[in-house]
Amino acid sequence: MISAFRRSLETWPVRLFFLLMVAAFVLWGVNDAARMIGTDTWVAKIGSDTIETAAFQRAFQNDMAAFSARLPAGQEATPAMRRAVADQTLARMVAQASLAAEIKRLRIVVPDPLLRQAVFAMPAFKNPAGVFDRTRFLQVLSQNGLNEAEFLSLARADMAQRQLLGVLGAGTIAPALLTNRIFAFAREQRSADTLTFPFAAAPAPAAPDAAVLKRWYQNHPRRYSAPEYRRIQAVVLSPDSIAKGLSVTDAELRASYERHKSDYIRPEKRSAEVISTANEADAKALADAWRKGADWAAMQKAAAAKKAVAVALDNATKAEFPDPALADAIFAAPGAGVVGPIKGTLGWHVIDVTSITPGLSQSFDQVKASLRQRALADKATGLMYDRANKIDNILGSGAGLNELPSDLGLIGIEGTLDAKGDGLNGLPAPLPGPAPLRAALVAAAFKLAAHAPPELTEVQTGNGGSAYYAMVVQKVTPPAIRPYDTVAAQVLADWTADQRRYAQNVAATAAMLAIRNGKTIDAVAKADGLTVGRTPMILRDQTGTGVAPAVQRVLFGLKPHQPAMVETADGFVVLVPDTIRAPDPKTDPIDYDALQSEITNQLTGDIQTVFADALRQRAHVRIEQKNFDSIVQP
Repeated sequence: MISAFRRSLETWPVRLFFLLMVAAFVLWGVNDAARMIGTDTWVAKIGSDTIETAAFQRAFQNDMAAFSARLPAGQEATPAMRRAVADQTLARMVAQASLAAEIKRLRIVVPDPLLRQAVFAMPAFKNPAGVFDRTRFLQVLSQNGLNEAEFLSLARADMAQRQLLGVLGAGTIAPALLTNRIFAFAREQRSADTLTFPFAAAPAPAAPDAAVLKRWYQNHPRRYSAPEYRRIQAVVLSPDSIAKGLSVTDAELRASYERHKSDYIRPEKRSAEVISTANEADAKALADAWRKGADWAAMQKAAAAKKAVAVALDNATKAEFPDPALADAIFAAPGAGVVGPIKGTLGWHVIDVTSITPGLSQSFDQVKASLRQRALADKATGLMYDRANKIDNILGSGAGLNELPSDLGLIGIEGTLDAKGDGLNGLPAPLPGPAPLRAALVAAAFKLAAHAPPELTEVQTGNGGSAYYAMVVQKVTPPAIRPYDTVAAQVLADWTADQRRYAQNVAATAAMLAIRNGKTIDAVAKADGLTVGRTPMILRDQTGTGVAPAVQRVLFGLKPHQPAMVETADGFVVLVPDTIRAPDPKTDPIDYDALQSEITNQLTGDIQTVFADALRQRAHVRIEQKNFDSIVQP
């Protein structure tokens, strides 16, 4: 049989068949290879370097995790949020790649000893004694999804980038002319003499006749018009409304207490600055200096001179302190202050307790009420979406609000309100729920057409929560001017206030013109029976001065002794600049140096940004949009 098979292989039909099979496999492989060659696996290309899809995806996921942690509980990132985070991630990676290419071109290197020194100095990797701890180092890397090689590579790249960018700003300093101009503008102080003309101090006008008041009423129709009102019928579904129909057992509450025990039982924590030395005499000397008022920086220098170790321990429990005797002394201290010296297993310690975070111990009975509220809220939240779907299905079938079941936890609303959410009595309508829900109900009342079928709508209520409502607008009452008889008292009050304002406007204008024509403010005040006031010396943007913001803005735009008139909420103010004090860098060197440093830092940042942009432009960055979109919006 085998011999017959071998003989058949030597025939031309069989040979032709196998040749066709070989050709088919060859063509198949070539096509697959061509497809692989033609598929880009990168998200961005910077010169000859690429940001591969896997690397971008990993960085994007890390950034999204950090971004999501800042969102309210239960809220998920929207597609727009994801794209914004992705854009920032890619921009950062492109900038890093561009800088890395320039660092490579300039042959900037970070020696291993320098990298080791920098890593050992990072506070995150030190134990409570202030010494590099490899176990903690690896733990921190694991928490951030990195291994040792990846972290060292990132640290080396960061040091090289800072070395390159640091050179750019090394010689930068804010020009004296620019600093002087900004300093003169920001630190200039002014005061002014003032005359005030309060509306309330104006003499009462003569009683008007009815024709005057009616003419005022006709000229100001908007003041006396009733707003548009809408009568609505609505239902609201929220965790609070559902929770009213739920119950929870004591067993469930105890289980919840055990799950969240850390919320109710927490150990006391303390922060302390500790100096440790092997010599009792040195410890006593250091304690004496500390008690006399030396600050932590001075004590660190003093400790270094005596070859002692100075460590700051922040917000630690008693068990987290490395020396039991040290922990006992810190937690026995009645409050903040210097303690010691004390003898511990690691030497002599001098301690300054800087802060105390009290512990917490609440029993089950103490927190039972809050546990019940929390459990009911959790249950209600779990049921809400299922009930919302039921309501949506019922309304979708054409049913009205009155046909909804009564066992779904709905709250019914019916009443009339205006666009501000006030009822016919002028008071806020009694709408249920938090502010975002009430605002949504008012907005929907003036957006929906009258008698439109109700639809279930979700509202984000903050902190990751949400609620639902469905509404029908039953009646629309258009705006209309109120009859004169119903607003006559308001018309008289408004006309009187306007007359008082007019009288004070005339008086203030006359005073300002008199000063402008050469009279002193004192002479004008004496003639009008007024008292000259004076503002304190204030800065241009200073707050809490007691000077009306409108007066403050106008004051810094006036020339010396130039009068001006300003209307405030209470009346008119005539002001004349009295003292204009230009700042002097020689008498205020601290503020001047701080401003110059701030401007220098901003200029340095601008230079570095321009440099990084130039590198990106020179690298001709290309984005593979398809790969980018596949990760950002899968």
